[in-house]
Amino acid sequence: MSVLGQTEPKEVFRFFEEISQIPRGTYNTKAVSDYCVNFAKERGLEVIQDEWNNVIMKKNGTAGYENSEPVILQGHLDMVCEKTADSDHDFMKDPIKLMVEDGYVTADGTTLGADNGIAVAMVLALLDSDTIPHPPIEAVFTVDEEVGMNGAMNIDLSPLKGTMLINLDSEEEDVLTAGCAGGFRFVCQIPVEREVMSGKGAEIEICGLRGGHSGVEIHKQRGNANKLAGRLLCHLRHVAEYALVETNGGSKDNVITLANKIKIAAKDLAPLKAAVAEMEAAWKVEFGADEPGLAVKFTELEDADYQVMTEASAKKVIAFLVNCPNGVDEYNRSLPGLVETSDNLGVTETEEGCVRFMFLTRSGTASKLEEFKEKYRCLANLVGGSYEFNSEYPGWMFKEQSKIRPIVLDAFEHIYGKRPEVTTIHAGLECGLLSGHKPELDCISFGPNMIGVHSVEERLEIASAARIWEALKEIMKQCK
Repeated sequence: MSVLGQTEPKEVFRFFEEISQIPRGTYNTKAVSDYCVNFAKERGLEVIQDEWNNVIMKKNGTAGYENSEPVILQGHLDMVCEKTADSDHDFMKDPIKLMVEDGYVTADGTTLGADNGIAVAMVLALLDSDTIPHPPIEAVFTVDEEVGMNGAMNIDLSPLKGTMLINLDSEEEDVLTAGCAGGFRFVCQIPVEREVMSGKGAEIEICGLRGGHSGVEIHKQRGNANKLAGRLLCHLRHVAEYALVETNGGSKDNVITLANKIKIAAKDLAPLKAAVAEMEAAWKVEFGADEPGLAVKFTELEDADYQVMTEASAKKVIAFLVNCPNGVDEYNRSLPGLVETSDNLGVTETEEGCVRFMFLTRSGTASKLEEFKEKYRCLANLVGGSYEFNSEYPGWMFKEQSKIRPIVLDAFEHIYGKRPEVTTIHAGLECGLLSGHKPELDCISFGPNMIGVHSVEERLEIASAARIWEALKEIMKQCK
């Protein structure tokens, strides 16, 4: 039974509901890519699907627009897959369970995938229509945007004739984005040696944090469970002796880490348990209303022989966690309030012979990205870790002269009665990579209001989606 069948605009939410039935986490995009190809073939549209599962569709302009310059409409097919601790959702096979609550579309216990499914749905609705006036449309659907932008990195844009590109991957409807930060991923592995320790075990879980997008929400100073784990482990060393077995938190480096599980072994757990409770109380005071669900759970395990890290290995892991950079580093000196440089320790993974850390670093200034690389190298070398930098992507520089921006501004003013703010964003958008392939591109990005993207709190405002749909149609009308 349809959940969004009566939700306006029906022509948009019809396609959003359809793609929500298709598992489409990053790296699992073949099915949704094939869906788009079939959509195009059923309507007689020109379509190209590459080996990465990127899809390009083309539709001729409507009557009176046949000779107009093509407009490129772009979004990404993949979504971030996060779920609540008690959810049994399988992102490899289960459809997203959609819900409508208080004027928002949301999901039951998982991320929603409106980032960036609503963009795909709007473009499909345009391509499906026989009544909306529009210039030739070149639709570009990329994949694996949420982890490395691999689709945009590898796509061939030579089939495109247009130079005006509208990216629909923004989350505040009254803001037009005309530039974004560049970034890279840093992965560090600290080797660990192990020994057997007989004693009492305990699992400590830092949980209930809000998480969120590591770019656009990094300035909100939300708790990062991986960093809190390092602080807690360091504090416990001053309370009583214990040995570290493992620490694991996060699954995406572009998500502020929601939870971390620590396992330790000790001769006496009582003082450690008391210290954990004290730290939980201190954190609740520090974070206040920003992290209302913050909790630290202490669970005693059975007496056993535990494969623990040696003292020397544990010291290196803890020192790295405590001292690694995380959060906002600098604000923009020209645009007050805009984050210039930040990083996020998104993933901590313990294996038998090492602990792996994964960061995502962003900046609008290339020299600051280089500075962070030096910081990481120095820190990794101090603890004897191996490391690599990967998935580097360029920023998207603001253009003083633009053909598409005035059209979009006029369309927004027609729909909203006022002109929106034009700014740059502290997050990676595919416009930077796409412009690298095709330097003549003139890009703009906008989208409906969304809350809590990359987290289980993700919500899409229905009324905002309807307004953005009207604005998009008005832009198409003006591109003659």
